[in-house]
Amino acid sequence: MAWRFLLLSIALLLGGSPPPLSAQEPPLGIALEGFEYPFPVSFFPVRINGEELRVAYMDVAPTGPVNGHAVLLLHGRNFPSSYWAPTIKALSAAGYRVVAPDQLGFGKSSKPVFDYHFDDMAGTTAALLEKLQIEKLDVVGHSMGGMLAVRLTRNYPQKVDRLVLEAPIGLEDYRFYVLPIDTRHLIERERNLSAADYRQQLITNYSISLPPHAIEPFVEMRERVKESGEYDRWLRSFVNSYQMIYREPVVHEIPLITQETLFIMGANDHNAPGRAFAPPEARAKMGQNAELAKELASHMRAARVSVVIGVGHLVHLEAEGQFNDLLLRFLGETR
Repeated sequence: MAWRFLLLSIALLLGGSPPPLSAQEPPLGIALEGFEYPFPVSFFPVRINGEELRVAYMDVAPTGPVNGHAVLLLHGRNFPSSYWAPTIKALSAAGYRVVAPDQLGFGKSSKPVFDYHFDDMAGTTAALLEKLQIEKLDVVGHSMGGMLAVRLTRNYPQKVDRLVLEAPIGLEDYRFYVLPIDTRHLIERERNLSAADYRQQLITNYSISLPPHAIEPFVEMRERVKESGEYDRWLRSFVNSYQMIYREPVVHEIPLITQETLFIMGANDHNAPGRAFAPPEARAKMGQNAELAKELASHMRAARVSVVIGVGHLVHLEAEGQFNDLLLRFLGETR
């Protein structure tokens, strides 16, 4: 079955071609029921705003000599935690315990329709770590997960040892460029996106250097979720995450971080949520992410920036070997 693992196509970057993706694949539930992850998935119950919810997560033990450290992986907005598979394998082989949750609203976790916040996500993640009896660990956040990683580090500094921000968004305050957008408009805009539209959006917004067959699993996953009877709930939850990103900037908090921090940036990454809604004169100013990271790092106690040439927003997939080398070298430095 072509969908046994989300990252089948990406793994085949090493050679060969994946089997064709079938338009006859069955619908997916909005919690990706029937969709296998690369490692066993567990669930953590939480209660927010009076709703009983659950957070899905993978907790992967070391396969190499145990080094006594754990790493938390925080995913981006358009991806479930399963896209961390290559990173999890590299970290596990190096002796790390790896925890990779799906945040509320994403992947196999519940899809709340109330307005949720980075503070909610950070608190839920901290509670999960307490349940797993992990007192302190290293944190890696990609894209939206980078914004969450910043808030988690600020709210729970005692839990974070080292911080890695991979192509994070939120390096600028998008409210300076874009006016608020009505949630109903955003829902209809998302509803009207065809598979071709979404494919092009990923390629354009993220400057992805992956070949087409590696992007297709993400496109097909979204198309299959459209067939769910709860697709409207998924849409509302997904759009709420845009509103959270817009209204809760973290750029002003980043210089306050005191933990050792590594930014890993794709040189071609100019992703900027809301750019499509910005006036033409503002669009060119948005998304200068590598330069923004360098500027922010210069104001932090212990931060550095590595820019990976020739790749865009998905550094850990587009330049897997280089990303893993940078990550493991940073985490492995004397503490």
